[in-house]
Amino acid sequence: MHHSNQTPKRGFNRRASLLTSGLLAFACVAGLASPAARAVEPAGSGDAYAPVTDARLSNATKDNSWLMYRHDYGSTGYAGLNQINTGNVAQLKPAWDFVTGFKSGHEAPPVVNGNYMFITTPKDELLAFEASTGKQLWKYQHDLSKVGFKTICCDVVNRGVALYGDNVYMATLDNHVVALDAKTGSVVWNKSMGEPDLGEAMTAAPLIVKGMVVVGVAGGEYGARGYVAALNSKTGDVVWQQSTVPAPNEPGGKTWPKGAYKTGGGGTWLTGSYDEASDSILWGVGNPGPWLATMRPGDNLYTDSLIALNPATGKIKWHYQYTPHDTWDYDGVNEPVLTNVDYKGHSYKAVVSASRNGWFYAINRLNGKLIYAQPFAHATSVTGMSKAGTPITDIAMRPTIDKEVFTCPSFLGGKNWWPIAVDPQTHYAYVPTLHTCMSMKGATVSYKAGLPFLGETFKVQHDPDNPDIWGSVQAIDLNTGKRAWIFKSELPWNGGMLATAGGLVFSGSADGYLYGFDAKTGAVAWKSPKMTSGVVGVPSTWQVNGKQYVGVYAGWGGAVPIWGGDMAKDPKVRGIPQGGHLYVFAL
Repeated sequence: MHHSNQTPKRGFNRRASLLTSGLLAFACVAGLASPAARAVEPAGSGDAYAPVTDARLSNATKDNSWLMYRHDYGSTGYAGLNQINTGNVAQLKPAWDFVTGFKSGHEAPPVVNGNYMFITTPKDELLAFEASTGKQLWKYQHDLSKVGFKTICCDVVNRGVALYGDNVYMATLDNHVVALDAKTGSVVWNKSMGEPDLGEAMTAAPLIVKGMVVVGVAGGEYGARGYVAALNSKTGDVVWQQSTVPAPNEPGGKTWPKGAYKTGGGGTWLTGSYDEASDSILWGVGNPGPWLATMRPGDNLYTDSLIALNPATGKIKWHYQYTPHDTWDYDGVNEPVLTNVDYKGHSYKAVVSASRNGWFYAINRLNGKLIYAQPFAHATSVTGMSKAGTPITDIAMRPTIDKEVFTCPSFLGGKNWWPIAVDPQTHYAYVPTLHTCMSMKGATVSYKAGLPFLGETFKVQHDPDNPDIWGSVQAIDLNTGKRAWIFKSELPWNGGMLATAGGLVFSGSADGYLYGFDAKTGAVAWKSPKMTSGVVGVPSTWQVNGKQYVGVYAGWGGAVPIWGGDMAKDPKVRGIPQGGHLYVFAL
């Protein structure tokens, strides 16, 4: 049942909603509303919609708005706003809030242009609000009535929108990319990129590069062959589409057995970055299919890799593979963050990533060569780096049909999709961390379109090195890759990170609080009133009419309740209430 057209309330709605099984995410849902948008003009003068130009996107680091998924082309998750700071954050109070009516995972950040906020819900509803007051301007519900959701891994989520010109763009669970008029919510164009329910789905926020809408696709768990595609922002026409798993006659094609590339996985289900200096789109690539590596000998490029693409053609310029011949579901999709590092007396233009495999990587973003890699979680499958800078994996930790292994981290990763933030003032990366291990054993599987293509059984378990915690927030010194501070949590930490010039790092906890950490020390500078659900959402911040706001979704869901093994069965985790609730704070 949808309650999305209700008016936002001042203060918190304290009604706890019942926890529903995460497995409902896989159930068929019928009869969702047909696409509709109702427009309301924003109140007050000076609220005309300012077009989002290439120049504004290039200078997003200095913009008072939050114009894209991770704020800027470098995916830093850092905003130069400091009205809310370590000196006054204790006075931060609820400004407005909104209940979505959905019970699945709420993973999108508020994306803001001036006094317009755009945020997506599970099952591809897109809401527009007045960013300062919460007045709802319009709502669009994508028509998913013909979709069974049977091949959508890890909850029916959407991770947000992109803005360009006067349009707002969303990718959908049935593989459409939709352009809407940002002021009214009316559909400008709607492009299908593939059939639903066969293995592919789109959950990531698009990225705008040079007038193109760049999107990725999920589906590695179903053997779907991944790709990155660029669409013309005005028409929706496909400019190029680059597969992440090469055919035999393409570079990297010989790293697969005959025919395996067609079901090779390599999903691109998180938003990439854009390096303007080298004119490269940087995108992470997910796990190979099937999970069981004995079925596909070779390095299996470009799975579990960071790839650099030419924006004009989509061609791959270089790659770095985080986990060669992956058999643990250690996706390489995690957001690539552009920053500079000084390592052992040398300065580098770097891209950093906290990988699912438990290692924090700094890579030269001009050529894809490794600068350093350091473990940030207990890691036993990837044991180190060769002199050439390639990861070394332990053959004893590779499961087979006849062998069960116990290895760390679990397939949920040292860090999963929830993004890090990088602060240029402290020069730290802030990493939401899981502390888990797993047992894993091979199983027989054959490919059938639309069915899971794993070939392994698994169970998430406690990390024996960290038996009292499931999660933490860590600060990592970018010049060394070593930990600067840690905040430990009995519960998993699945909230994205937001860093600000006010010396603060914001992130939401599984038990329903938004934390404001001191960026230098990790001390808790502020903790919100208790929210109605746990957080898997990504916070953002913006300024309207001289006032700074911080917004985040509470709305527990995602992979942990579905796949979390012993972690999901932990009574403290099992008891986290569900239900989508957007909270906005201000002084």
